[in-house]
Amino acid sequence: MSKSLNLSQKRIQSIDLLRGLVMIIMALDHTRDFFHQQAFTGDPLDLATTTPALYFTRWITHFCAPVFVFLSGTSIFLQGKRKTKNELSAFLFKRGLWLIFIELFIIGFAWTFDITFKVFVLQVIWAIGISMVLMGLIIRLPFKLILAVGLMIVLGHNAFDSVRSTQQGFMWDLVRNGDFATHALGGGYQLVIIYPFLPWLGLMMLGYCLGKLYVPSFDAVKRKKILIRTGLGLLLFFVLLRYANVYGDPRPWSSQKDGLFTFLSFINVHKYPPSLLYMCITIGFALIFLSLIENTVNRITKVIIVYGRVPFFYYVLHFYILHILCMILFVARGHAFGEATPDIFGIPFHFMIAGEGYSLGIVYLIWIGIVIALFPVCKWYDNYKTAHKEKKWLSYL
Repeated sequence: MSKSLNLSQKRIQSIDLLRGLVMIIMALDHTRDFFHQQAFTGDPLDLATTTPALYFTRWITHFCAPVFVFLSGTSIFLQGKRKTKNELSAFLFKRGLWLIFIELFIIGFAWTFDITFKVFVLQVIWAIGISMVLMGLIIRLPFKLILAVGLMIVLGHNAFDSVRSTQQGFMWDLVRNGDFATHALGGGYQLVIIYPFLPWLGLMMLGYCLGKLYVPSFDAVKRKKILIRTGLGLLLFFVLLRYANVYGDPRPWSSQKDGLFTFLSFINVHKYPPSLLYMCITIGFALIFLSLIENTVNRITKVIIVYGRVPFFYYVLHFYILHILCMILFVARGHAFGEATPDIFGIPFHFMIAGEGYSLGIVYLIWIGIVIALFPVCKWYDNYKTAHKEKKWLSYL
């Protein structure tokens, strides 16, 4: 008889492992933002100017946000096996509002170091937060209805690709458009919407439905078969729909100067907002990964799992370390703080003078160093949370 997962342990190692892996990869993209010589002067996915190494450095990080949002939904389902609907709904509402606050004031400051908070940026933590608030209501719906609505959102939202202008208004940008839409708030303040919440909510709802495969009564062998078949099915669906070039992504692929760059065009899917094809290719590989590593335990996975057990703590901390290090190197190169180059929103973003910055190899070294340096801190915090489960406030961090 195959072994089933034990929810009494309250953690599922394969999920923590995947979450930890995407958190490590995520830090690579942010390290590139702060240190690469072409950060914010060019698009690493622009096939006219990029290199394969730079392209894949950016492209691999596409997995981070959708996998994290998807697994957040799975975690919500599993929490529902330990809490009443009322308890879970109240928790999601409070945690969601807390995440929105963190996005606006803690993560926002980590990005800008602007004490006047002239710019508020809605990114992935906002999307998770507002989705959790809404999930506090959605979890009361029948399971099949949650699945149906989640599928409808994910499969259908690209029907509105032609309605992308910010002239459609603030609510449209907030709900579906996003894509760095900027809105004046008055008094010199502005709001930048990068992550519209509706597509991410749909993905979280589908992740919630995945949780049904991880209840103790569900056979492990059957679960692995479903995961790998669904994952392969999503990848096949991606290839067929992407090849047709008629739906699922606002950016069609095209033949390029050679086969490699044509392939890069083929997989260059839209993230802001996340297209159907973007979600298919990222979640497809994620499901296959979950199937293959369910019973994998070794020294490497044990290290990666640590990051997956304290992802929010790691997420906030790594931003501040990256930005502080960026400032230190800026001063070490002989600059004063006042010389910091404003970012695209007009505020000192990453202390980089045009033409300066570091090669991709140096970026990778800084990334590896940051991840390694954060391990003992994350390990300590994980042990602290485990040893103090009576402190309910820790569940919000």
